[in-house]
Amino acid sequence: MTLERPVTPDPYPLLPAVPAFRVTSTDVIDGQPLTQSQVYAAGNTSPELTWEPGPEGTQSYVVTCFDPDAPIPSGFWHWVVVDIPGDVTSLPAGAGDSDATLPDGAFHVRNDFGAAEFGGAAPPEGDQVHRYFFVVHAVKEPKLGVDADATPAVVGFNLAFKTLGRAIITGTYAF
Repeated sequence: MTLERPVTPDPYPLLPAVPAFRVTSTDVIDGQPLTQSQVYAAGNTSPELTWEPGPEGTQSYVVTCFDPDAPIPSGFWHWVVVDIPGDVTSLPAGAGDSDATLPDGAFHVRNDFGAAEFGGAAPPEGDQVHRYFFVVHAVKEPKLGVDADATPAVVGFNLAFKTLGRAIITGTYAF
């Protein structure tokens, strides 16, 4: 069996258009391979992320990491952090370890590994290069309106209606 398939499109232009703002990282260089720190079988450490304040009216943030290149129709969610307070504009490396390492009020939703934490890059060996979209979503409400039992899909559905702006940095990885 081969995993050869077309490259999946960037999913974010397919969503309702919102203003962009900037996210940077000392750990992820946009368009470049992730370090071993962000690989599931190696460091499995969430990267440091710093972002500009979102557009006017931003009351909270959601941070996600999504791999659209997984060999399944739904892609693969590696990280979902909900209800980051609106006055927070960064997460340190390792913030994805547990809810205890997040800002007050923020929490993880289970990723596609089934854990409420960051799960690093883990493409199938020999597969094409995978892209990891680290996205900061500026939210117009102080709470997204989901709890820790929500799925990443439910978080994404709520974001479709509550996102004011989006900041994206993309890493890559292949075995």
